[in-house]
Amino acid sequence: MKYFQTIFLEEAEKFISELDTKTTRKIFFNIDLAEQTNDPRLFKKLQDDIWEFRTLYNGIQYRLLAFWDKSNNKNTLVFATHGFVKKTDKVPLNEIARATRIRTIYFKNK
Repeated sequence: MKYFQTIFLEEAEKFISELDTKTTRKIFFNIDLAEQTNDPRLFKKLQDDIWEFRTLYNGIQYRLLAFWDKSNNKNTLVFATHGFVKKTDKVPLNEIARATRIRTIYFKNK
């Protein structure tokens, strides 16, 4: 059973398209798993309704930030806003702010 469906916005698609095939496969595998489980190692809330898909592959931390849209009673959607390689323990605030801006624009245009 899937708890939600993930939709990749333009910046998230661009980030993934620039990765090698094995890394991309691992990220999609983890996202697929996150859709079916409640595992904070794969999908975790950060702050202000921004979440992160987490993938560790070959010692590199890949992150895709995302937000929920539960306004449709039939489908619960999670929108991946953009991705980056995480280099420190904490997610940089500018990345969270970027995801928040994209979320705001999405709901304004909906």
